[in-house]
Amino acid sequence: MFDIYLNGRRDLLVVPRGFAIPVGLDGSWKRKKRAVRLVSDVIRQDVQQRGYHRRSLISSRSKTAVETSSHA
Repeated sequence: MFDIYLNGRRDLLVVPRGFAIPVGLDGSWKRKKRAVRLVSDVIRQDVQQRGYHRRSLISSRSKTAVETSSHA
């Protein structure tokens, strides 16, 4: 199981359940109420290698919007 956190800049942080937020990840992280059982293989591999997975939700949405508009 994994704990999911969001911060004010809409960054996503995934850590194994019960683990603390890694040192060096600044920001005011707020844990979502429920733990998640399943995550994608990419996130699972990242958590196994680094101990956490972090990504910006806004930048991935912006990239999708740019790609969609350029294909139209």
